[in-house]
Amino acid sequence: MRIAILMTNTDESAFSQRHPKDGDKWQALLGPKRPDWAFTVFSVKDGKFPRNISKFDGWIVTGSPASVHDDAPWIPRLLDLITRIEASGKPLFGACFGHQAIALALGGKVARNPGGWVLGSVEVEATARPPWMEARRFWQYGAHIEQVDKLPKDAEIVLRHEGCPVGGFVIGDHVFTTQNHPEMSHEFIAALIEEMASNTPDEVIGKARASLPMSADNGLFSDCIIQFFEHDRAG
Repeated sequence: MRIAILMTNTDESAFSQRHPKDGDKWQALLGPKRPDWAFTVFSVKDGKFPRNISKFDGWIVTGSPASVHDDAPWIPRLLDLITRIEASGKPLFGACFGHQAIALALGGKVARNPGGWVLGSVEVEATARPPWMEARRFWQYGAHIEQVDKLPKDAEIVLRHEGCPVGGFVIGDHVFTTQNHPEMSHEFIAALIEEMASNTPDEVIGKARASLPMSADNGLFSDCIIQFFEHDRAG
């Protein structure tokens, strides 16, 4: 299977340079379980977009500290690409910024979290279970201050957690999203929390630090993502 990773992470700080790039994180999450898959990373935040979407069997839109509302020329291009991918019927998965970008591109809305930052390990409830997702409850790492507050047409909520009613959605059997970060390792989220500590409210950082012993079920959710891409859409 040929998977295109649309890399949206705009963080070029020293912190970012000390950690794996987002494309590498996604390959580390999925590649060991599917060594025959071919991954191609497009740094869309740098204006690097695929020329031919028919070359790929599936798509991942990554997370980013950017907002989908930012005035950056690559964001409208990404939203247009998302609409074309969705129209093709090829499987499209988005995480955090990717989840929000897919919602916005397809007619939904994104707004600031009423409760402020969601950061650290969060317990996620499956409100509906598509064929590729068996778990009813699991843990994911979150890092977001915006969220989807209006679904696109024909979307169904499948995930939610405290402070985030739209924690993930599906459209048919070809779009699947999560507001959270299955690609983040425990080491990365712990380092991110400390990186954010100087400019984030103390209560947010304290809660995030306290959540870390819960860890995240990345292995379980990576299985969901794989099954989503491999789901039989012949009918």
